[in-house]
Amino acid sequence: MDNRSEVREFLMTRRARIGPADAGLTAGPNRRVEGLRRSEVAVLAGVSVEYYTKLERGAIAGASASVLDAVSRALQLDDAERAHLLDLARAADGIPTSGRARGRSSKPAPPRPSLHWALGALTDAVAFVRDPQQNILAVNELGRAFYSPLIGDGGRTPNLARFQFLDPASRDFYPEWDLMARMCVGVMRAEAGRDPHNRAMQELVGELSTHSDVFRTLWAAHDVRTHGAGTKHFRHPVAGDLVLAYEELALTAEPGNVMLVYTAEPGSPSAENLRLLGSWASAPHGAAQVRLG
Repeated sequence: MDNRSEVREFLMTRRARIGPADAGLTAGPNRRVEGLRRSEVAVLAGVSVEYYTKLERGAIAGASASVLDAVSRALQLDDAERAHLLDLARAADGIPTSGRARGRSSKPAPPRPSLHWALGALTDAVAFVRDPQQNILAVNELGRAFYSPLIGDGGRTPNLARFQFLDPASRDFYPEWDLMARMCVGVMRAEAGRDPHNRAMQELVGELSTHSDVFRTLWAAHDVRTHGAGTKHFRHPVAGDLVLAYEELALTAEPGNVMLVYTAEPGSPSAENLRLLGSWASAPHGAAQVRLG
């Protein structure tokens, strides 16, 4: 991915969404730009118009942390967007994300046995490991049952983004499909900013852009987000409606990979449905027969 164009489009889309009133400015007559003018962002950030124009054209290499913080405040960036801007600046300066190899292969590395053991120890929760490209690399037994619509009968490595945008079954699995689509693309955008030389990510973005109009539109919006923690609503073909809380845990031994754990509130209908799903998974006819390819 071209760093200069990423910086340019990110800053332009952030500037376009802020009106003068949002920034405490008087709009004045005859405005011909959507959102703030470059000159207005420069004033708010305390830099010259020439310097901000240079930044917005993608020449962000060498920009100081104080300048980037000032621009972040002027553009009212949230924490995820500010982190993304800093990642883009580090990439422009040739500083790789700690521990990540540049230009990694598109083929995911097999998980360590101890990671499988750790996942297997979580018996009452959905637990899995994914990489920055949204590949599911390892999953526990309940997770195999939960993600049976995605994992299917094996084959290539299951991918959350491909399922979201290319598989019609995702519309049933995610009752709030539009929200999940925005979340998926926002997380991928943030990952791409952290590791712009990742060929596997570039290939995935190209594939999804070719085959999904929705993905292409969302990707062009340059919205970013972190995953972290929250709740999601699912509709499972066996367990029915599930409202699950999730926690994302970084794997320091495998920089870029994360473990996600989904649990239900104790005593809730979702907890009972998740328990029933576990029983189904352990039965001979259940999802225990489904394995990652």
